[in-house]
Amino acid sequence: MAVSERFIGAPSRAAAAYMDRSPTYAKQVAGRSTVPGKTGRRITWDNWRDSMQEDKIRQALVELLYRNSYGVVISNIVISMAAVYVLRTAVSANWLTGWLAALYLLTAIRVLASRRFFSRSRDRGSILRWAWLATAFSCMSGLLWGVLGWVGFMPEAPIVLSFTVIVLTGLVCGTVPSLSAFPPALVGSILATVVPVALRCLTTQSDISGAFLFLLASLVAINFYYCRITYRMLRETVSLRLENETLVEHLQEERDRAQTADRAKTRFLAAASHDLRQPIHALSLLVSTLAILGQRGDVPSGEARDLASRAKSVVSNFSGLLNALLDISRLDAGIVTVTSEAVPLRDLFGDLRNEFAAEAKQRGLTWRVVDSSLYVDSDPMMLKRILNNLVSNALRYTKQGGVLLGCRRRGACVEIQVLDSGPGIPADQQGMVFEEFVQLQNPARDRTQGLGLGLAIVRRTAELLGHPLKLASTSGRGSLFSITVAKAGAVQARLEVDTTSPASSAAGIMVVEDEGDVLDAMVRLLSLEGHRVYPGRSAAEAQEAHTAALAAGDAPVDLIIADYRLENDTTGTDAIRALHAHIGRLVPTIIITGDTSPARLKEISASGSRILHKPIADEELRETIAAVCFGGKAISGDTR
Repeated sequence: MAVSERFIGAPSRAAAAYMDRSPTYAKQVAGRSTVPGKTGRRITWDNWRDSMQEDKIRQALVELLYRNSYGVVISNIVISMAAVYVLRTAVSANWLTGWLAALYLLTAIRVLASRRFFSRSRDRGSILRWAWLATAFSCMSGLLWGVLGWVGFMPEAPIVLSFTVIVLTGLVCGTVPSLSAFPPALVGSILATVVPVALRCLTTQSDISGAFLFLLASLVAINFYYCRITYRMLRETVSLRLENETLVEHLQEERDRAQTADRAKTRFLAAASHDLRQPIHALSLLVSTLAILGQRGDVPSGEARDLASRAKSVVSNFSGLLNALLDISRLDAGIVTVTSEAVPLRDLFGDLRNEFAAEAKQRGLTWRVVDSSLYVDSDPMMLKRILNNLVSNALRYTKQGGVLLGCRRRGACVEIQVLDSGPGIPADQQGMVFEEFVQLQNPARDRTQGLGLGLAIVRRTAELLGHPLKLASTSGRGSLFSITVAKAGAVQARLEVDTTSPASSAAGIMVVEDEGDVLDAMVRLLSLEGHRVYPGRSAAEAQEAHTAALAAGDAPVDLIIADYRLENDTTGTDAIRALHAHIGRLVPTIIITGDTSPARLKEISASGSRILHKPIADEELRETIAAVCFGGKAISGDTR
């Protein structure tokens, strides 16, 4: 049985699209500090970003150039009519008609070009072509007016000469506000306008030719100067506008994130207020039952074992719900460290086959795993957690048929697929399944199906690893979840030496816990395990207990266990520092907390202490003590 291809579209394009959107991928690119250019060159990430900003400014300036062209069109029409009226007696009608027709034809072409410019999409290459097209139009328009200046330069006709001087001066000055957005257009227009008139001044023997030529040269120099100033002002204005637009977008994104976080908080309160109370309520009933039986006399061993088993099961379920919340908090806090290595899929798939065999049999489902000899480059623990959640989710919602785990080669990558024959997910709801506290197939909020955090953890972990995640599903025909991982070369299996010391190894442990009941329970448990305990509700009390033990004989300290939140606004890290000063050396430390705040988890992780999350199973505490004191292997998710 092969993994069905009917759900597979174009994985390479899907993966590329995912990686383009992935923040992790963007960080990786920024970390390399280079991106490929079109010509195969490598440019820095900052230069590429600056280049993109420069392109936006250039495009905005060219758009301004074309918007201003409508004003130029109007001025050409109005001034040309006045020019024809003034020159009608001094210049032949045919010449004026030809000149006017050429000007109006050019004006019409400019209007069509402007409309075409605003109706089409533009890229980096085309925007420059449009700018030089506008420059060509400006030069041709300037040349037509320059020819008119040549003809109208008549010292013997003062009225015509005066009109020509006024028109040329106005046209040259008018180019500054209309064409400064692209300086080559302004320079070309001015030169095309004044050069014919300047040549006319040089070839005409007149008393005013020299003065007029000086006026033209001064006018050109002044307008070039103001063009430079205006262009800088326009660039700064456009740059500020773009920055404001970016700021507004960021503010909108922050607003959307805040609204999303608020909705997530509301969903959490709605789910957690019921879901987390249920196991506590069940545990309370079991304890009450045990108390009633105790009041009646000795509790039969069979009933005691049954009640203890049920209580342990309730606590285990409760721990599972809290651990799901903690996984989200760890990912948000950024304290999860990725350690990539070559992972053999044969071993990984074998572990998953054995782990889910009993559950699949209990549900009456077919559970098949297609072995693979490939190796992938990933963090083994995090990759297994992703696949564990995907398989668990598939088994949970599949009522008949089965679940299949396998993989397919995708070029230099491997696509690991989990295929089920469940109810499927409608297309309009597929994006929702990766959100926190969403369970489409659990309207009754059955807590045996979890909190709805499994796929949210999968999505965040996949983003952290940089592994594209994909979902393909059809209602009534099942779903396929897949994750794409880079291939790695086969490596020789490493022999691991278990250096775990016997679990019965005794240690000297200082315990700080401000809750009396919890402290008593901790002391009893550790004492039963054979450890020597120096307890206290504060660091000072623990120091007194240790000092008293020293007075009676040898009192070694191998470990400090402290609750994070203590009385008088002190923390476990404060208590640990005080106890280290008391014993005069550093010893391993464990901080126990029920806090799921990402900021708090990051703070505790930075202290160097091992973290355990409430509630703690006795096996977890035993294994962690063995790990920190005797080099054993811990089972806590925070002991990586």
